[in-house]
Amino acid sequence: MQTTKRLYFIDAVRAFAILMMLQGHFIDTLLDVSYRDQANTAFKTWEYFRGITAPTFFTISGLIFSYLLIKAKHKGNTEQRMRKGLVRGFMLIGIGYLLRVPVFEWLIGEFDSYFLIIDVLQCIGLSLILVVFIYRLTFKKTLVFSILMLVIGITVFVTEPLYRYLKLSHVPELFANYLSKENGSVFTIIPWFGYTAFGAFIATLFYRYVERKHFKIAILFGFFIVGLLLIFKSSWVLMQLYFILDVELLKDVAYYNYLFTRLGNVLILFGLFYATERYIKLPLILKVGQKTLSIYVIHFIIIYGSFTGIGLHQIIGKTLLPWQAILGALAFLTTVCFMSFHYAKTNHFVYNMTRKMIEKIKRI
Repeated sequence: MQTTKRLYFIDAVRAFAILMMLQGHFIDTLLDVSYRDQANTAFKTWEYFRGITAPTFFTISGLIFSYLLIKAKHKGNTEQRMRKGLVRGFMLIGIGYLLRVPVFEWLIGEFDSYFLIIDVLQCIGLSLILVVFIYRLTFKKTLVFSILMLVIGITVFVTEPLYRYLKLSHVPELFANYLSKENGSVFTIIPWFGYTAFGAFIATLFYRYVERKHFKIAILFGFFIVGLLLIFKSSWVLMQLYFILDVELLKDVAYYNYLFTRLGNVLILFGLFYATERYIKLPLILKVGQKTLSIYVIHFIIIYGSFTGIGLHQIIGKTLLPWQAILGALAFLTTVCFMSFHYAKTNHFVYNMTRKMIEKIKRI
C-alpha cells in the first residue's frame, strides 16, 4: 500500500530526545559531584529520564529511516533512497570521528588513538547502513524484513550478557571499538542496533496499517500495554523462560534487564507523543526535530571543545550548584537551538554536499 501520510509525532519525539540530550550532557558534565546523590529523589528522577534519551534516539532513527525506505519501494526510487541512506550513514560516522579530532595536538606532533572511540553518531550511522543491507536482502518481502528486524532486536537484547564485557585486544582498535568498550567507547553497535531494529519493525506496522480506520487506537494500546509489560514484567517473563528452558543466559538477562525496560520506556513515550500529535504539530517543535544533526554537532563543540580542546568541560568542569546547572542548561538549550536555526546549514545541505563529494571521488 502506498501512503504519503506524514508522521508528525516522529519529529516531536526527535525534538524531545535531542533536548533531553542537551540538558543531560550539560548537567552531567558540569554539576558538582557532591550533588550526585543516589538517595536524592530529584537526582534519581533526572538520571532515570536521562537514561531514556539514547534508546529513544536509536529507536526513532530506525523508525523514520525504515518508514521512508519502505515507502520508496512503491514510489519507484528505492535505489536512490538506499544510496541516500548509505551516504547518510557514512557521513554520520565521519562526523563522529571528526568531532573528536584533537587538531592542536596533531599540529604539534602528539598522536593517540582516543579519537577512534565510538560515540552515538558512529553507531547510528552504522545502524542505518546495516538497515539498508538487511532491507536489500529482503527487498521483495516487506513482511520478511519486518519479522527479521523484530528477531534481530530480541536476539541482540537477549544475548547482551555474552558481549557485556567483551574484549578484543587482538583486533585493531578501529574495528574493536564498535563492539567493545575496552578502549573507552561510549556506545557500541551492540546492543544499540537492537533499538534501531525495533524501530524498523515499528515502521513496518505504520507503513502497512497507518491508513486503516482504527489503527491509531490499536497502535496506542499496543505502545502503552507492551511498554508497561516490558517495564514491569519482562524480567519475570525471562525468569519463567529460564525455569522452563534451563538456559543460564535468560537468568543473566533478567537480573540486569535494562534493555527491555528502556524499550518499554520508549514505547510509552511514543504512545504519549502519538496520542497528542495534533497538539504538538508546532513549527518550533518540528523544526527542532528536523535539525538534530546540527544541534548535536554544535552542542558537542561547545561542551567538549571539539577541534580546540577548549569547551565548557575544560573551562568550568564539575563545579556548578544544582540551580546553576538548571538555569545554565536552559540557557544552553536556547543558545544551541538558536545557532542551529540561524547559523548552521540544514541537514539536507550537508547530505547533498557529502553526496557530491562521493560522486567526485567515484569519477576520479
